[in-house]
Amino acid sequence: MCGIAGRVNFSTGRPPSVELVQSMCDLLAHRGPDGGHAIVDGIAALGHRRLAIIDLSPAGRQPMSTADGQVWITFNGEIYNFQELRSTLEARGHRFHTRTDTEVILAAYKEFGIECLRHLNGMFALAIWDRPRQRLFMARDRAGKKPLYYWENHDGLAFASEPKAFLADSDFSPEADPVALSAYLTYQYVPTPLSAFKGVKKLPPAHYLLAENGRISIERYWKLSYARKTAMTEREASEALLEKLREAVRIRLVSDVPLGAFLSGGIDSGSVVALMAQLGTSPVKTFSIGFEEKAFDELGYARLVATRYGTDHREFVVRPDAVELLPRLVWHYNEPFADSSAIPTFVLSELTRRYVTVALNGDAGDENFAGYERYRANVLAQRYDRMPSLVRRPLRRLAELMPRSGRSGTLLSRGKRFVETFGEAREHRYVRWMSHFHHSLRMELCRPEFLEAGGPDPASILVDAYAASDAPDFVDATLDVDVQNYLPDDLLVKVDIATMAHGLEGRSPLLDYNVMEFAASLPSGFKLKGGVKKHILKMAVSSLLPDEIVNRPKMGFGVPLETWFRKELKEMAFDILLGSRMRERGYLDGAFVRRLLEEHVSGARAWHNQLWNLLMLELWHRAFIDRRPTRFDDVAMGLGALVVA
Repeated sequence: MCGIAGRVNFSTGRPPSVELVQSMCDLLAHRGPDGGHAIVDGIAALGHRRLAIIDLSPAGRQPMSTADGQVWITFNGEIYNFQELRSTLEARGHRFHTRTDTEVILAAYKEFGIECLRHLNGMFALAIWDRPRQRLFMARDRAGKKPLYYWENHDGLAFASEPKAFLADSDFSPEADPVALSAYLTYQYVPTPLSAFKGVKKLPPAHYLLAENGRISIERYWKLSYARKTAMTEREASEALLEKLREAVRIRLVSDVPLGAFLSGGIDSGSVVALMAQLGTSPVKTFSIGFEEKAFDELGYARLVATRYGTDHREFVVRPDAVELLPRLVWHYNEPFADSSAIPTFVLSELTRRYVTVALNGDAGDENFAGYERYRANVLAQRYDRMPSLVRRPLRRLAELMPRSGRSGTLLSRGKRFVETFGEAREHRYVRWMSHFHHSLRMELCRPEFLEAGGPDPASILVDAYAASDAPDFVDATLDVDVQNYLPDDLLVKVDIATMAHGLEGRSPLLDYNVMEFAASLPSGFKLKGGVKKHILKMAVSSLLPDEIVNRPKMGFGVPLETWFRKELKEMAFDILLGSRMRERGYLDGAFVRRLLEEHVSGARAWHNQLWNLLMLELWHRAFIDRRPTRFDDVAMGLGALVVA
């Protein structure tokens, strides 16, 4: 697990500056606190920051080359099947000098070429410089756990784990991309392949990039199929799923450094910890975070699992200081990012790193097995769609008459949000549910010139994803859409940044592609059955966990943001969101922003998610566009007087 960066001067043919690439890597030092190195090979320069996990010796240092020095790699991630792949390659005549998975990737590339990707089971972002072919080969893992950004410039192409690395290059002029920001306002994250910086792009998950002969090409090498369904019974499927989960956990226990697990109190992380305990020889180290506000606290549930398996359990009860955390969040997330659960994830990662270097988690359980309430809402909405119009019209009128609640999460607020989408096409209805600022709100929020610069309606991103899905029904199609969008661009970004900000490696057994392919092959009725979410997963792990865990309602990993904007964040929000600097950007209608603030503070409406979205956007501008930071201290100084508009 590391940070990578590099530059290839295809256009000029000049050797890049090794000092430049080293400076790029220095901006990624948090991702690899165990040292950094950069090399120049002809027209290419590759750099690396190391977080040593396997083979801690100097022999594992990157960039690493083949024995003949013809091919170089810089790599971020872990290949969980590298030992088996190494044996296969040894049988084909390859010889190894380290115990690293990095050297195995190099040998696999020499043996299989680009097809080596199909042999890798893991999380990775990699760049391989093939000198004889004068070719740069870059790739990301199937699910998109590890990030990879690239920037085409007049010399050629630069790449990095995080876009802040490009700030080390004087040729890079940070400028906001209005198309990306328009999509951000809608979804709370910047969707791939966009980035918030104009000219910078993200390589999509399960894709590779080839740069050679003066051209760049990008191809997909893997995609889930929901069309091919298993003939297994539910019982057979649940037993097969448990074995796949067990194997996914087993191969993620290889580490030469201390290893543990996040334990939230939900079924996903609980299942991972249970399997770790069964497979391990010593007590599992588990870490949970709790809050003073009981509505956000799951420590009691986490304790049930920890007690059952006798884990070495640590609980952290915290009250995150949003104002103190803001500069750190802005710096580490690189782009505007408004998923507020990044706050507890960031704090938990920081505390966990005091004890271990690797932490397993339960990410992707909801997207694989239909764990969100919105999946069940989709089924209910489709029943409404099938009703005669004589029935639908009165229900629609009833929705219009329902009063709005000043608090989120209440039955009234959820019901209002659900029924006000009646009559919309099902894809657009889902976009509305997934949006901070859906189409009509965006029309009120944004000034006309920003709407024009922002390009097509961002709703097309999810609508097009539905059209590309091969799923046989809308439940599976929605899972497919979330796996392609929400999972890699929100959830996996949140965890990658939060963990790597503290030099902590996060591993996700439920993102194993064998688990994901099996989940996609199951009929949607196995996943969402009679209104029961994660039905097949609950069948598979019911013997491993207390009933209170298996059957409890899902609880989001959140913070009391709604209250904060009425108390702790109130003054700062008014000063920043109504300040002259934000007005002068020309993006937003100030009167509408004021209305959001006043309605929220008065309790008339709950706009906390939207306000957090706008706040993170403005602070990102101040940190990365208004000034050119070269280290976190620059950002901290720039955002230090947060209430000064």
